Amino acid sequence: MGQKVHPYGFRLGITSDWESKWFATKRNYSEFVLEDYRIRKEIGKIERDYAISEIEILRKGFNVIVRLHSARPGALIGKNKTELEKLEQILKKVLTNKQEVLRLDVKEIKHPDLDAKILAQSVVADIEKRVSYKRAMKQVIKRAMRARAGGIKVQCSGRLGGAEIARTEWYREGRVPLQTLKADVTYSYEPALIKFGRIGVKVWLYKGDAPKGRVFFSEDSD
Repeated sequence: MGQKVHPYGFRLGITSDWESKWFATKRNYSEFVLEDYRIRKEIGKIERDYAISEIEILRKGFNVIVRLHSARPGALIGKNKTELEKLEQILKKVLTNKQEVLRLDVKEIKHPDLDAKILAQSVVADIEKRVSYKRAMKQVIKRAMRARAGGIKVQCSGRLGGAEIARTEWYREGRVPLQTLKADVTYSYEPALIKFGRIGVKVWLYKGDAPKGRVFFSEDSD
């Protein structure tokens, strides 16, 4: 049997950074983990509408900063920050400690065609619109290679084309070195909901080798 390792967890602390950055004592550790899960779950309901790729949660004392990386920051913020304030009110209800102050921070993804999650969301949107899964996969591969990605692999699994028996099909272009630790490989899984059931879409994107062998926290992470 092949042993599969998640590309993010495999490179965590080497070329990948932590998505949650905080310290907790034994007493409130489980509370923070549950809060993080609920925050991510709430944002997960709207992430495809606003092309949200990454959710960072930073805690310092009673301050909770939720940093959203989006390819559509204008739509996410809304006119006069109305959309952002609505989301902020929803997330504040998730916090168990009422002393905590939650703040949302939006970062723009400058190269969405070099983001595995955005590309996976694109394939899912096409499949749900009844576009051929093969065409959707090939279009995403073209976009990534045009944006100068080192390589990309896209895989679809399920009742493809409404077939009675589920199967898996994939396409790859360029290099996707999953066993190389210094390789900057991002991965995403997104399910497409159609009348035949679920179709799982997976995307592996190789951007090239990381310039540093170790991740250093950026100055704005505080």
